Amino acid sequence: MSVLEMKVPSPGESITEVEIATWLVEDGDYVEKDQPIAEVDSDKATLELPAEESGIITLKAEEGDAVAVGDVVCLIDTSATKPEGDSPVKEEAPKEASQKVEEPASKETTYATGTASPAAKKVLAEKGIAASAIKGTGKDGRITKEDAVNAVPSMGSQPANGTRGTERKKMSMLRRKVAERLVAVKSETAMLTTFNEVNMQPIFDLRSQYKEDFKAKHGVGLGFMSFFTLAVVRALKMYPDVNSMIDGDFQVKHNFQDISIAVSGPKGLMVPVIRNAEDLSFRGVESEVKRLAIRARDGQITVDEMTGGTFTITNGGVFGSMLSTPIINPPQSGILGMHNIVNRPMAVNGSVVIQPIMYVALSYDHRIIDGRESVGFLVAVKEALENPIELLMDNNPTKALEM
Repeated sequence: MSVLEMKVPSPGESITEVEIATWLVEDGDYVEKDQPIAEVDSDKATLELPAEESGIITLKAEEGDAVAVGDVVCLIDTSATKPEGDSPVKEEAPKEASQKVEEPASKETTYATGTASPAAKKVLAEKGIAASAIKGTGKDGRITKEDAVNAVPSMGSQPANGTRGTERKKMSMLRRKVAERLVAVKSETAMLTTFNEVNMQPIFDLRSQYKEDFKAKHGVGLGFMSFFTLAVVRALKMYPDVNSMIDGDFQVKHNFQDISIAVSGPKGLMVPVIRNAEDLSFRGVESEVKRLAIRARDGQITVDEMTGGTFTITNGGVFGSMLSTPIINPPQSGILGMHNIVNRPMAVNGSVVIQPIMYVALSYDHRIIDGRESVGFLVAVKEALENPIELLMDNNPTKALEM
């Protein structure tokens, strides 16, 4: 018998621990080489773990377990032969990570049997829940510590014909880390947000004129992200403080523009990076946005592809957001929020006309970015978007879109 020990690989620099999010196989299954056998969460991404060899698998970790990089998570008997025919379908056991807790039928509902353990009493006291409102699962109806942990306060009297169940589910390591970082940003930075509006008509006109030829030539659509990315690159060169970060007592300024873009993936929001955006054309930006979005959607994005970045662009407009205050993506010092485009009345050359307007927001760290830089940066972005032919295309849109 030849047994391979499968160890947790390093997902990326500085990551020392991952969490088993989901086993995609069961103990005793036959797996093929390179077959995905598990999804593992790090504090930066959810990644698939492929089988290193073919054989019968023995699981050595449970879903929800935190395991160190280099630890053995399963064994594969590589000497085993593949069973003939399909393996019988095994009944899936309920997952402990997700437990449904039914609310008491009403405030008056009590459970007379059983007493609470000392540990359970302490938890219930902290939650402000009476032991009489909990049904114990221990011996003779005894309320265990697990019962107390899973208990939730009453949300009022239950309607006669309604149900009031709740679901308790452990957050993934990625979601917990995101929550931790968001709270840290709010408490550790002097974050402010400034707003402006952009008349998108010039970009609409350009897209209407060139989008068909652009897609036929380059195989990607001419979207808004290329205009916004190149407008941001120009503005960052004009206001380098926005393209900087704090490192202890030092301000670190970058002479390159690595633009993080927020995209929606199956595991939530991900922020891959467009490297050296200052060297890219419209085609280059659109191609990179498409490539990264597909990789995020298919769960193939790597930690390295989401590491770094000197400035972030996020587009809440795709979900219908009119206005928001985006949160800085540390250790960066600025983030630009795009929003939905709505036809609004606007004064143009002394007349009121209907124009497609987008509100934009810049959140920035006031510790190193002053009001002059923040407002000037956003105005520079607005100017480039409202006059793209001159400021982004060097007065030659045909040439700019052919590159």
